[in-house]
Amino acid sequence: MSKILFVAAEAVPFASTGGLGDVIGSLPEAIVKADKSADVRVVLPLHEKISAEHRAAMTKVCEFTVALSWRNLYCGIWSLKKGGVTYYFIDNEYYFKRARLYGEFDDAERYAYFSKAAIDMLPHIGFYPDILHAHDWQAAMAVIYLRRQYSYPDIHTVYTIHNIEYQGVYSFSILSDVLGLSEADRDIIEYHGDINFTKGAIVCCDKLTTVSQKYSEEIRTPFYSYGLYHVINRFSFKTMGIVNGIDYKTYNPAADPDIPANFSYARNLKNKTLCKITLQEKVGLTVSPDTPMVAMITRLASHKGLDLVKRVIDEALATEDMQFVLLGTGEKDYEVFFKELENRFPGKVRALLEFNKKLSKEIYAAADLFLMPSKSEPCGLSQMMASRYGTVAIVRETGGLYDTIKPFDHTTGEGNGVTFVTYNAHDMLDAIRRALALYRSPDFKKLRRNAMTTDFSWEISAKRYLAMYSDVLTLY
Repeated sequence: MSKILFVAAEAVPFASTGGLGDVIGSLPEAIVKADKSADVRVVLPLHEKISAEHRAAMTKVCEFTVALSWRNLYCGIWSLKKGGVTYYFIDNEYYFKRARLYGEFDDAERYAYFSKAAIDMLPHIGFYPDILHAHDWQAAMAVIYLRRQYSYPDIHTVYTIHNIEYQGVYSFSILSDVLGLSEADRDIIEYHGDINFTKGAIVCCDKLTTVSQKYSEEIRTPFYSYGLYHVINRFSFKTMGIVNGIDYKTYNPAADPDIPANFSYARNLKNKTLCKITLQEKVGLTVSPDTPMVAMITRLASHKGLDLVKRVIDEALATEDMQFVLLGTGEKDYEVFFKELENRFPGKVRALLEFNKKLSKEIYAAADLFLMPSKSEPCGLSQMMASRYGTVAIVRETGGLYDTIKPFDHTTGEGNGVTFVTYNAHDMLDAIRRALALYRSPDFKKLRRNAMTTDFSWEISAKRYLAMYSDVLTLY
């Protein structure tokens, strides 16, 4: 029986800001389903935003003191069980009774404490994992501390980079007083003159993973690595990618209560048109069931490819019979641009500048095409969610988009989307036009079916993680 401890800053449904929370909310339970003998546990901070309902379901396990440099700090451990997984919550109100999960002045100290507490709790809960699996910079110090300050030779470590843009970079002035590390640790954690949590975890871990195979290759290059490619290449022998999945219960058009009408590729597919008409009426688009609807659901940031969209979307709307709906918030100049675009093309464009999960599912169900032209995309979940609802993805071939969406081939009938390679606005426009042409052709029925029947479930990913854990235990 394998014993696995996930160390992460967030997880659905407890507290989450994005993709990391989705993964930690799904992967541990998927591993338990794939291997009934596995003992899988997760440790998280007891964030203020965790609901009263979840808190009421927790049981107090123990309390103890965590030594972090010169400080001796309170730590309470609470737990609950869900989906066959035991979740532990690190309780310290000074560090985690905050409105935000990240973005605080003392994030380095907060997550160093969390990482150390995750190890210190092991004898108190009587659980010593075979694999400690840390996720992103917030948990990176758990890998570093385990190797530099503890004697647990039977605990192996896996470190997963979900987005290498965020590395946990801080001044060396906090090395001793805040992190409790010494000059002997400098070579482990120093990069370009700063403390770099991610670099230290890469050096110390037994296995380094990313959230898609393509991304594991891309981050070995200067363009994608945000400066860490030297380190990634040095440790490429222990690097691999495993693509994420999506929760098939949450994203299931055949049973989703959040959409106007349910459908599947084999039954009631005409209800997808009903979803389109309902959305057109709801958001003020011209009601036209035969007009192809192109959607984007995204954070409004340039690396999501919005600079490409900004460059050519007027041309697309002026020359093509199409509608465009966007859902998301972010950088102010993009919010202003898309609102002005809506004014320039009344009835054809709707910019919904908000975060609304229910509305996002209504859009997935209603749209015909889903545009995701990212400059970089470690994995991406939206293209998989859209495909699940029969909304064909138009993507740039990068990261997880490359791994999950393959171009449709007219000759073989294979492929589940439309792709382009170069990060260029007119290449993207060409992809949109190819997708619109497919929409009006007999091939679109096959393409939509391919998209809906591609297996994006966590089941495949969980099996790959189990195989990777087995390799780590065998090789190290």
